Amino acid sequence: MIGAGVFAAFAPAAAAAGGGLFVALVLAGVVAFCNATSSAQLAAQYPTSGGAYVSGRERLGPWAGFAAGWGFVIGKTASSAAMAITFAAYVVPEPWQKPVAIAAVVALTAVNTVGITRTALLTRVLVVVSLLALAVVVVIGTTHSGPTAADPGTPATPLGVLQAAGFLFFAFAGYARIATLGEEVVDPARTIPRAVTTALTVTLVVYALVALAAVHALGPGGTAASPAPLRSVVATAGLAWPGVVVQVGAAAASLGALLAMIAGVGRTSLAMARNRDLPGWFAAVHPRWQVPARAELALGLAVCVLVAVADLRGAIGFSSFGVLLYYFIANVAALTQERRDRRYPRLLAVVGAVGCVVLVAALPVVSIVGGLVVTAVGLGYRGARLALERRAAR
Repeated sequence: MIGAGVFAAFAPAAAAAGGGLFVALVLAGVVAFCNATSSAQLAAQYPTSGGAYVSGRERLGPWAGFAAGWGFVIGKTASSAAMAITFAAYVVPEPWQKPVAIAAVVALTAVNTVGITRTALLTRVLVVVSLLALAVVVVIGTTHSGPTAADPGTPATPLGVLQAAGFLFFAFAGYARIATLGEEVVDPARTIPRAVTTALTVTLVVYALVALAAVHALGPGGTAASPAPLRSVVATAGLAWPGVVVQVGAAAASLGALLAMIAGVGRTSLAMARNRDLPGWFAAVHPRWQVPARAELALGLAVCVLVAVADLRGAIGFSSFGVLLYYFIANVAALTQERRDRRYPRLLAVVGAVGCVVLVAALPVVSIVGGLVVTAVGLGYRGARLALERRAAR
């Protein structure tokens, strides 16, 4: 969750919400918290690779599970490419960005294929670097202000606030990846719920502090106008070194997000392949490292192709569609759990499901249409496979 989103999401969010930025942050945090409790509760009952894909199948049936898994895989594949491009944009000039982005994908895919303990270790290092950069942003942003600090930006409207909440939710999304690692976690029934809720709480506090710093230093209008708002915040101090710190932090955050996405999508692909919702070739687990190496290598290749041929700046909306579909199914699945398996009130799952629908409806039309088309393609693939299997069985 402490990924590239926090370095980029506040600009489009401020552009949409204006003075309603903090309301949007609260809305995104509420929806994220409800989704997190449902994800944690389901992961405790179904501690296996796949997250809501597995729990959706168990609680709602194979079609719902497939829709969740498909939304997660497609959305996070696009997000992975976007994170790689974001990393390269911060560290090298434009002519070198695509080669460096591809190199980052190759390197982090290799890290993931040699075991989750190495993934977790590298993630810790990247998160520490990111948090140090954000600490510099908060200190400078709350003690300095620029010429745009009094600019209120776009007048707040209900639709603008909801759109901003959708952008900020993209920055929160990440806790589901914890739930996809059930087979590799010690005592998952206890560890996963605690990890999800703790991580989300810490992240919400960090984002609130960063938002306060950005608005104090730049104002809503200045935050919206900056392509790199956190770099603009530290620039108000008139010193060079804070900008370098933020640049390094943004690069580390992008790598951390990319690393976690490869791990999470690989394990969801593994679970789908086990149920033949993806080709069975992806179901293999490496005999030594105990990771879905084939699924992760295929994912890495797909991300490299996307980085090479596409500009994915507009993919955030599409990714949000897939992720929100995933969480909607997770919330509905959590509503069906028996009392003995419940850890949180049902109301949280209801609020989470409704919130997902509302945020999807507030996305740009292009993102909604694209998400519906790709979802339909996935569902059509599954329907065709089942029809062929029935024909072969006759």
